[in-house]
Amino acid sequence: MLTSPEALIAIFGMALVTFMVKAGGLLLANRLPRDGFAAAWLRHIPGAVLASLVAPALVTGSAAEAIAAAATALVYIATRNLFAAMAAGVAAVYLARLVLVG
Repeated sequence: MLTSPEALIAIFGMALVTFMVKAGGLLLANRLPRDGFAAAWLRHIPGAVLASLVAPALVTGSAAEAIAAAATALVYIATRNLFAAMAAGVAAVYLARLVLVG
């Protein structure tokens, strides 16, 4: 199977852009503040992003999403393990949708 030169150029171009974005992030990370208000603000970004992704599913979702959110919260409270909580949430929404939808 032969790949066209245009496809190869596109693949290499996308790889280069991906590398530049990741390298830029590493270079900028050294310049971020380590303490103070800005550092505290930056530490809260991952949680805020996760909440902004989960909240619309909870508000507009069905009972399966509410069950999964409750299961996720309970597992996290019991174990304090984020990975276990996320795995439980994924399993709960899958099983709830399977049972509720049929």
